[in-house]
Amino acid sequence: MANMGLVKTTVEIADALFLRAKKLAKTTGRPMRALVEEGLRRVLEQAPTASRYRLPDCRVGVVGSPNPLEAMDWPALRGEIYGER
Repeated sequence: MANMGLVKTTVEIADALFLRAKKLAKTTGRPMRALVEEGLRRVLEQAPTASRYRLPDCRVGVVGSPNPLEAMDWPALRGEIYGER
């Protein structure tokens, strides 16, 4: 791993979880920091990534056919939009 900076922080952990982690660290010969880092990496790898929102395709008519709205003047188009008030 590349030489990364380190940040010191305080984390509150439930007693039972801390004792289990401390026991695992001792039996595997790894420091507690390594266990915490590995746990964070696993959670972050599994976290869903945000995807760009895509508008649903709400087109009407036949793809490639002329758009009937393009031939309308503004009053006719406005009437089409607002339902011929």
